[in-house]
Parts: sequence; structure tokens; C-alpha cells
Amino acid sequence: MSPLVLTLSSYSRCLSRFKILRSHNAFLYFSSTATTATPPNHKEAQSSRPTPPPIRVAVTGSAGRGVFAIRRIGAGDTIHTAKPIVSHPSLSAINSVCYFCLTKMRPFTESQSQDVSFCSETCKESSKVFYDVEKKADWLAFDDYSRTQGLKYPLLVKRLACMVISGAVPADIVDILQPASLTQGMILKMEEGFCLLRNAFAKANMGDEHTSFLTKQWYTAVLARIHINAFRIELAGGVYEDLLSLAAASVEAETAVGNAIYMLPSFYNHDCDPNTHIIWIGNHDAKLKALCDIDEGEELRICYIDASMSFDARQSLLSQGFGFKCNCRRCLSGD
Repeated sequence: MSPLVLTLSSYSRCLSRFKILRSHNAFLYFSSTATTATPPNHKEAQSSRPTPPPIRVAVTGSAGRGVFAIRRIGAGDTIHTAKPIVSHPSLSAINSVCYFCLTKMRPFTESQSQDVSFCSETCKESSKVFYDVEKKADWLAFDDYSRTQGLKYPLLVKRLACMVISGAVPADIVDILQPASLTQGMILKMEEGFCLLRNAFAKANMGDEHTSFLTKQWYTAVLARIHINAFRIELAGGVYEDLLSLAAASVEAETAVGNAIYMLPSFYNHDCDPNTHIIWIGNHDAKLKALCDIDEGEELRICYIDASMSFDARQSLLSQGFGFKCNCRRCLSGD
């Protein structure tokens, strides 16, 4: 079926690894900004300030934390944007996207250097939070391990470790995110990746004063959180004025350019008939947009999977991949 004739709900192809977070805190507020109209005159432009998004994070009755509207949000409104805590290009796309923001670039030719590229001096400068550390080590064995095993999340752990070593972020930055439940067998399979990561830093003569945080427990704990909180980024290039064109562009992108972890979007719960959509236009900065009118006090929900799947397929994927049974209205109706 052509993506242009699918309903908007089927465009919620948010293949993020979300999981519900639990806390005793009743409310959390975030300083992410929402899109606002351009002020009509210069004085107003000077006095204008970014406004906080029209949402709050609160404890739900049955699904841990959730995101709720604090005022009415109109269909098509940009609710807020979000920059990733960490992102990494897919190995298959590493020569065709910016190594920092994942903007698509012209692929390398055989005559060109196979080093990574950046789309701008700003991204090159911003990448120093991880790249100055990363380029000191040899990642051939680690990348080969990820490629041959078909793994993408260890790459995010590698980049996060480089950020911690550089002092850009604390080692516990993702602790607030809910981890996946890991079996002993899953932990054992992670051991090879941990050893390769640790050895790469050791061979680069990075002392314990820089890598003391990098234990097997830290590695598996971070990977467990990434597993159900990472977004698969599918870029929709260009500028789109309406949700239909914007969603169709996301579908037509087809392949992911990378993966990323965000903070505020990780608090969104799932619904198979969502009222909110997440999209990436041009780079790894996420946009959360309203699919319909949302009333004050209403919970904002996204779809973690392809909403066009059948009831049985959705239930199976959500149970196996995210660890919960969906009881949204659509699933309760058997649709």
C-alpha cells in the first residue's frame, strides 16, 4: 500500500526502544523549547524568549510516568524539539552522513579518504566532546564485532564512554531511564563487546583515572537502558508544512541513518492509535508534533512500532521487544 493512502496513525513508525519509567516524584518539568510564532516587530523580537513546551511529566495511573498537556495543543503543532544525549550513525551510513548530527551528505568515493566527515564547522567543533577521545583509539575490532553481530547499540555505548572520558557528561547520565530486564545469557553475550571497548581504551594508553567508570556493570547497565530507549532515526529531508507530507517523507526515507537517545521523549508512553508523532527533518534533532487536537490534561502518547501492523503482530512485538502488554483503546477493541 502506498504510504500516501495510509492513515496518519500508521505513520507513527517510531522504532524507539521506549519503556515506562517509574518514580515517586509526582511532577517533573523540562526546559526544552517549543516552536513559537515570529514576533511582529523588532522590539518584541528583542524581548522574546524561548518558551517551555506545553507539557509536564507526571505519574500516570497505570503506566509509570507519562507526558501531559498543560494547555490545549492544536493538530499539527510542534510540541517541542529535543537534542540527543548521544547519537551515532549506522555503520552502513557512516560514509554518507555527518558524524555528529547525521545530516545526509554525499557518499565518499573510492579515491577519497575514508575518514569521517562533518556537514559544518559547527558540527566538527561540537564533536570534540567525543571525537578527540575516540580518534586516539583503534576501533577496528570493536566496529567489526558490531558489524558481524548485527549490533548497533554498542556504538552508542562507545560514543557515550568517549563523552564521559572527555568530561562532557557524567557517567550516570542515562541512569534515569528505565533499563530492559536482562537475562544472564544476555549479559554473557555483552561481555565480548565490553572487553573490546575496554581494550581499545587500554591500548590507547588511557589510564584508570579516565576509565575507572568503565566496568562491566556500567557497560551492561547503559546497554540495558539503550536497548529500550534508543530511537532509530529515519530522516525526512526538506521542509514540510503539513503533517501528511511530513509523515510520508519519513516513510519514504526507508533506511535508518543512525540511532540516538533522548531525555524528554523517553517519558512518552505508547499507544497504537497515538495523538503525537516524532520525526527527524534533516538531522538528529527530534520534533514532537501533535497528530490531532489535544486537550489540557490529556496524556500525549506516541507509537513505538508500525501502527499499521495487525493486533496480534503489535501485541507480540510490544511484549517481546518492550516487555509489556498494550491495553490501549485500539487493542482493547481487538483492532
